[in-house]
Amino acid sequence: MGFTVTFWGVRGTIPCPMASHLGFGGNTSCVEVRAGSQRIILDAGTGLRPLGRKLLAEGVTAATLLLSHTHLDHISGFPFFAPAYTKGFSLRVVSGHLSGSPNIEAVMARQMERPLFPVPMRTMGGDLSFIEVPAGHSFKLEGGVRIHTAALNHPDGATGYRIEYRGHSMAYVTDTEHVPDQPDRNILNLVDGVDLLLYDSTFTDEEWSQRIGWGHSTWREAIRIAKGGNVKRLCLFHHDPDHDDQTMDAIEKEAQAELPNCFAAREGTTVTLR
Repeated sequence: MGFTVTFWGVRGTIPCPMASHLGFGGNTSCVEVRAGSQRIILDAGTGLRPLGRKLLAEGVTAATLLLSHTHLDHISGFPFFAPAYTKGFSLRVVSGHLSGSPNIEAVMARQMERPLFPVPMRTMGGDLSFIEVPAGHSFKLEGGVRIHTAALNHPDGATGYRIEYRGHSMAYVTDTEHVPDQPDRNILNLVDGVDLLLYDSTFTDEEWSQRIGWGHSTWREAIRIAKGGNVKRLCLFHHDPDHDDQTMDAIEKEAQAELPNCFAAREGTTVTLR
């Protein structure tokens, strides 16, 4: 069976439902990975809502949600994920950036408590389980899928993921801040030789210099990581909400001039790993 990556949300920070952003998409981070029989979801941004509708329409009954971290742009789609309210649907939620209290279940429940949200998490009728996997550890899913993790440099912590299936691999590295001229060894080890790397490319170098400490990286650093990690194909991800379609087109063209096998993530696009 196949190994595909589909983009349901490609933005960072806040949704951008404007005509000027529709070419690349306005939903926040959510990526669907199909690895054989496994449905794996990377982050629960606002793109999770339409993905949930699709899963129900296809009769899918189980999924694993891997959270990079729990800032709002990466979890705000969770209360609107219809499968979680559906009896018979099994959802594993995995997190690796929290240590101690509160745990991941408590954090996900908190955003659904009054006065923030009127429907508490306990009303979800699906079979939900919450698992803590410390960053740096590896684990397996059914069907021959293996997942490796690494700690990222982000306020409150974040986790990067590498998913391997039948000799192919992809890595999801978003919400991380680089240090100039000091490649992150955790990231390089995680992404080494992957077929596809999704990397936090929120800022240009000029923008990043005014936002040091915000926990994000640049498309030029993405290229350096891709080259240093022998990545086969690079995907620029977690687009800044101020970057409209015209800006993103220009960034993509400039990046492709330096690394031809590179593209900027667009909602609705599916990449097949062969």
